[in-house]
Amino acid sequence: MERPNKRTRFNVKPAFMRSTLASWLATLALAASVIIGATPSAVANVYDRWPKGPAHDDNFFPIAVWLQSPAKARQYLDAGFNTYVGLWNGPTEAQLAALKQAGMKVICEQNAVALRHLDDPTIIGWMHGDEPDNAQSLGEGKGYGPPIPPATIIAEYERIHAADPTRPVMLNLGQGVAWDDYIGRGVRRHHPEDYPEYVKGCDIASFDIYPVVHDNPAVADKLWFVPQGVERLTRWAGPERLVWNCIECTRIGNPTKKATPQQVRGEVWMSLIHGSRGLIYFVHEWQPRFNESALLSDPPMLAAVSAINHQIARLAPVLNRPTVSDAVTVTPENPEVPVAVMAKRTPDALYVFAVGMREDKTAATFRLRGTTGESQVEVLDEHRAIPASDGVFHDDFQPWDAHLYRIATGR
Repeated sequence: MERPNKRTRFNVKPAFMRSTLASWLATLALAASVIIGATPSAVANVYDRWPKGPAHDDNFFPIAVWLQSPAKARQYLDAGFNTYVGLWNGPTEAQLAALKQAGMKVICEQNAVALRHLDDPTIIGWMHGDEPDNAQSLGEGKGYGPPIPPATIIAEYERIHAADPTRPVMLNLGQGVAWDDYIGRGVRRHHPEDYPEYVKGCDIASFDIYPVVHDNPAVADKLWFVPQGVERLTRWAGPERLVWNCIECTRIGNPTKKATPQQVRGEVWMSLIHGSRGLIYFVHEWQPRFNESALLSDPPMLAAVSAINHQIARLAPVLNRPTVSDAVTVTPENPEVPVAVMAKRTPDALYVFAVGMREDKTAATFRLRGTTGESQVEVLDEHRAIPASDGVFHDDFQPWDAHLYRIATGR
């Protein structure tokens, strides 16, 4: 049976909720701890507000795959994935049993089967139908009507939460999050003001745009549309909601192009550096033939994605700490190649994550605030170190390069 793509609203009957008092208190406590300068270890885990949601463990960072067969869960676990998002015509009893046996978590529809599994730790979240912000099909050959109104999404959110307030609700949105001119929004094209309303119907807001395989020259090969969408969605979502985003790694519907491993890694680190708290890989492919799990059929890309995922998993305790906004500045030598940067602090080190934002190379100068003397900057997983003097060091970036640095600070 043909599987739905990311532009099809598959049959999900979701419902939405308003944030509970506990959720707001957890959010306020998190904000207060940052404002008053609490140590990172004192900051609550972002999933603490949901007793049966994602793991309350700083070693957990969500790395998900979209709408895959549970029979392949073991392969995805081996590749560093820890979450499924969506189940075809599910969840069914058989699907949940297969995921449980494999040890894979899932965010799925809250259907009748799921409601019989409210105590099952396999389910860590609920989800809406995909891309309600896009024009909705009126049926085969009948064209498209307007997007689903935000008020409908909010009402569904309330219904889901009423049935189970112990798990977060995810809403995945379309390209309009990053690109106002997306024609797929129909009559709501060029209406970004819709999005602050949509996100009121979720706890986790996600979106998808795939620049490498995109068919419009305004977006094609412009990888920075991904972090642009993350940045906008983070602003619309506010501090009380989390933002995840989708990553391309197959041809999807493009017969001649797909992202390279370097581009995939670039999109991932652009996303994380700009505020994404979870990744969802889209692994379907329709060209040259339909392949639901095309990533698993592409050994070089599978190896690259596995390496990215395992690196993120190792860095999860760092990525889950608050971002230190004023710890580092970076100046690219080539002004046409911005370099984005994010800093995280642990008790014994400062971590600096940086990515080149264009398909060109540049040198870059980093300045660490409040650092004096001579030191060494470890470049993670590259088997090299860079000397720093009074907190200043230099590095080179190839197109879409990401470099991850660790500077020991002592205890």
